[in-house]
Amino acid sequence: MRRDITAFGAHSTAADVLDGIDLTGRTAIVTGAASGIGVETARALAGAGATVTLAVRDVAAGRRVADDIASTTARAAPAVAELHLDQPASIEEFTAAWDGPLDVLVNNAGIMDAPEDYTPAGWESQFATNHLGHFALALGLHDALAAAGAARIVSVSSSGHGSSPVVFDDLFFRRRPYEPGLAYAQSKTANALFAVGVGLRWAADGITANSCMPGGIWTGLQKHWDPDVLAATKIAAADVVKTPEQGAATSVLLATAPELADVTGRYFEDCHEAAVVDAVQDGLYGVLPWALDTRDADRLWDVSVALLDAEARSRAS
Repeated sequence: MRRDITAFGAHSTAADVLDGIDLTGRTAIVTGAASGIGVETARALAGAGATVTLAVRDVAAGRRVADDIASTTARAAPAVAELHLDQPASIEEFTAAWDGPLDVLVNNAGIMDAPEDYTPAGWESQFATNHLGHFALALGLHDALAAAGAARIVSVSSSGHGSSPVVFDDLFFRRRPYEPGLAYAQSKTANALFAVGVGLRWAADGITANSCMPGGIWTGLQKHWDPDVLAATKIAAADVVKTPEQGAATSVLLATAPELADVTGRYFEDCHEAAVVDAVQDGLYGVLPWALDTRDADRLWDVSVALLDAEARSRAS
């Protein structure tokens, strides 16, 4: 049974969650903040007074979003910084440029059901972008997060995690046929396990992390779907679909809610902790045990560090 920690729910918006909360003096980074729920996550945090950085691939798009946020919140425009999560050198440049404590890191960016593709290091693109990039980003910002004293990381996962655990023996589909949905699924399981790993390793540094399922939201994330499948799914899911403002609510809740100050390593949906289930229900609800497994979280952390180290050595040679 899920734990109803907060008073919010499926229909709450990010603005609802932040009503009455003052984030003045706090800093936040939101990845993938040039589109979809990333925009609304950044807008809500900035509107509550936080100093927000939009970490984006497309800087021009990020600047348009920053200007829009400024005009709709009557706050200063968020900073915009280039970040390519599938390029370790870009992550290193971003983290090296960061100055001062960091209160909130929202690992929101992602790609979904992408055609088979690999980075120069040989990493499958969805695992590289959705997990390894965010993992490297958090490692690079660890000291800034620790300096904040009570920093929070939000790891945006998905109910799609229910289709696959992390397949440690074949992370990059070298021995099995590539399946876009399974590649996405294991990357989303990895996002949840990362939050568990932070709870295991960084609690003493005053850093917490939780993962979440934003809900069913139609954004550019579905650009690789078959158009007929997308159209049929939109009809079938019409009763449960959320707006981007509602989709951002759980991320913002995990980033700011006072009642979650000491909560870490858990998976949330609809602004509540999700129930642990044997199979995702109605395509949206519940978290599978493999996404919360502490041994897998520990193993994933070690594997991720090893992959990043090997890639760095390769670039240096």
